[in-house]
Amino acid sequence: MKQAKPMLAATAIALSSLFSSSVLAQMPPAPHTMEMPVQPGLTDGEVRKVDNETGKVTIRHGEIKHLEMPPMTMVFVTKDKSMLDQVKAGDKVRFMTIHENGQMIVTDLQQIK
Repeated sequence: MKQAKPMLAATAIALSSLFSSSVLAQMPPAPHTMEMPVQPGLTDGEVRKVDNETGKVTIRHGEIKHLEMPPMTMVFVTKDKSMLDQVKAGDKVRFMTIHENGQMIVTDLQQIK
């Protein structure tokens, strides 16, 4: 009987540990630790190059928070080539971009006056 007590205690501890870890795994994170998705927003930038033929625009931009992208200069594809009719190199702009099918696509482009 003396040998059974330590074995029962070890079994109880193991079962308790297994039960508590499986319960914790099913619980949602505490509200203060949950990360909320960043909603797409407009980003400020400066047009460096416009290619009306291909519908591409090169923009030096600030951080694009919803895509976790640091400030940089890069080429974007526009959803509609006609939005390039309103901008030229050197213009300050505010734009919305999405990442779709491996491309960064500008869906909204506004000149800042």
